[in-house]
Amino acid sequence: MTTVQHQTDAAYDDPGKFRQRLLSGLEASIAAVGYRNTTVADIVRRARTSRRTFYEHFETKEACFVALLTASNAAVIREITAAVNPAVAWRTQVRQAVEAWIGCFESTPALTLSWIREVPSLGEAARLLQRNTMEAFIVMIQTLCDTPQWHKEGIGPVSRPLVIMLFGGLRELTATTVEDGGRISDITEVAVKASIALLGP
Repeated sequence: MTTVQHQTDAAYDDPGKFRQRLLSGLEASIAAVGYRNTTVADIVRRARTSRRTFYEHFETKEACFVALLTASNAAVIREITAAVNPAVAWRTQVRQAVEAWIGCFESTPALTLSWIREVPSLGEAARLLQRNTMEAFIVMIQTLCDTPQWHKEGIGPVSRPLVIMLFGGLRELTATTVEDGGRISDITEVAVKASIALLGP
């Protein structure tokens, strides 16, 4: 998952940026003290705004957290899509996508860990978040694999069940690695090989 970009001080003066400021404040607090130890007071202090402004945008800290993770996932999808060159060999494209995936999550270790540890406690909000995240990644993977470069290798369209297996496996491998204190980059080769094996003709 990538860092939600912080706005400049000038942008902070724009009332339309308050939501982004709050998301950035939550992300900074997660990095400093973790999600569970973060309070609304911490978020507004780091966002340099007020509790009133917070509650104008979010009903609860959990709602702000879901919004942060949603924005982070959207940024991950953008980065992966941008990293893949549709003109190169399909196996190279797979490596580009996997390396971008890993790079995104390694760049925000605290947020990645909070995804693993905290999201399950959010109940229905977590289920909706996870479902929406999966759907977005399914669309991305199917789109990346639906190009002339893939078709000429006899690949595609990639089925939804296959993408779910691929996405679920990568996510679980990433989560297990982080939980065990490992480096996400250590899974690069096995993730590339597994993805090629699943997607290949």
